Amino acid sequence: MAPLRTFACFMMVKATMTERLFNLVVPLAHEATAMRTADTAGSSRGRSGAVSPLIGDSLRRGDVDSTNGRSSPPTPGSPGIRTSTTATRTTTTRASRAAPAPSADQYGCHQPADFSFVALVEAYFDCRRNKRNSDAALAFEQRLEFNLYRLYRELADGTYRPGRSICFVVIRPKPREVWAADFRDRIVHHLLYNRIAPRFHAAFVADSCACIPGRGTLYAARRLESKVRSATQNWSRPVWYLKLDLANFFVSIDKRILREQLAARVTEPWWMRLAETILFHDPRVGVELRGSPARLGLVPEHKRLARQPSHLGLPIGNLSSQFFANVHLDALDQFIKHRVGARHYVRYVDDFVLLHPSPQWLNDAKARIEAFLADRLHQRINPAKTILQPVERGIDFVGHVLKPWHRATRRRTEGEARRRVAVTPEEDFLAVANSYFGLLRQAQHSHHSRARLANVVRRRGRCVKGDLTKTYPRGLMLDRGVGGVAPAPALGNSK
Repeated sequence: MAPLRTFACFMMVKATMTERLFNLVVPLAHEATAMRTADTAGSSRGRSGAVSPLIGDSLRRGDVDSTNGRSSPPTPGSPGIRTSTTATRTTTTRASRAAPAPSADQYGCHQPADFSFVALVEAYFDCRRNKRNSDAALAFEQRLEFNLYRLYRELADGTYRPGRSICFVVIRPKPREVWAADFRDRIVHHLLYNRIAPRFHAAFVADSCACIPGRGTLYAARRLESKVRSATQNWSRPVWYLKLDLANFFVSIDKRILREQLAARVTEPWWMRLAETILFHDPRVGVELRGSPARLGLVPEHKRLARQPSHLGLPIGNLSSQFFANVHLDALDQFIKHRVGARHYVRYVDDFVLLHPSPQWLNDAKARIEAFLADRLHQRINPAKTILQPVERGIDFVGHVLKPWHRATRRRTEGEARRRVAVTPEEDFLAVANSYFGLLRQAQHSHHSRARLANVVRRRGRCVKGDLTKTYPRGLMLDRGVGGVAPAPALGNSK
């Protein structure tokens, strides 16, 4: 493969039907330039610290990566867990078994790289979106051309190995582990996703949601509402619903089964080998724990990835894990739609709902689904979250509560929105408040919910748009007739 030469500021990628413009030299979203590195001593022209150097400028393979301080791929160390807090850093070691990944020799050790540098740049932009000012993105961008080219060479010559992951614990809505891969590894996740995801998406049923373009929580809520209206003939006939949830889904996924599901559609040897590298990587080895180690005690043992065998479990938080989860459960979708014969069915990750006029039919379907999950996917239903009742009582799904002619936001979500907005620091207030306004307005009947949130916003001295859909920065006071901004007095009920 020819060595990389100097790149221009703009790269125009021409495909068969589309064109995409890449601008690798763009200013930061803020004015903080102290985090940029100075130009090399031999540079003959000045360069602003707020932009990245040109791709290929002063590119040398002997340079030392500014991010990790080394010029060769890392040598895997001994298994261990690195715990990082604000005051102390402790290191503990534990035994870890290697994941049963198939050998790379299965597809040949020297398969040619089946991707271009332009595809890697596209994956970088996808990974950076909405995370431009994160520490990891800034560190990678300090020497963007070198880091991208080095990652390209590692992928091309087969020496790429995933780096260290970061683990932290969130406690809302319930305690769970969240894993964040290194920034360069997330670029590789996007590279794989961009290449193989479209072929899987084309085969997914229309009732499968989450991590599919255009199929988020709002799509899932509207899809279920459409199914209910169809099954009940606009709420004129009695219908029952069965809501099921998979127990400990992400930490119980069998990677060996998932690998066979991927191999059924990924026929290119190089891409299949990359998928295996990501799938069978154990993020627990050398993991860095962020935050207080005591918070790990809040996560139940059976929900912790560290307590699972090496062939089980995917880390929650990575794009690859979300995509792999959809690939894994596509077999369930196909079984329910084509073998069980459920006309009215919607799934969002591991939560799914079936509708039918007969509760006996739904009980029989549940028994068949449990048998299929145990035999084919090695999964099981969570009996504590199994619900079978008439739809008139309401269906709680993806944060929405669906009742006859009424779809509202879940009360717990609304209460969390008011609580967060009331205590959010001033520097983050605008983003947090407007994000909750956007979340609440997804429900059809959300005026009262948004009015209660608006009262909390205005008690903090902010103005709110007249239709209760957004707030404004402090000091922006417009007349109602000019800007449609509601004045300071509170709306009705402030509970």
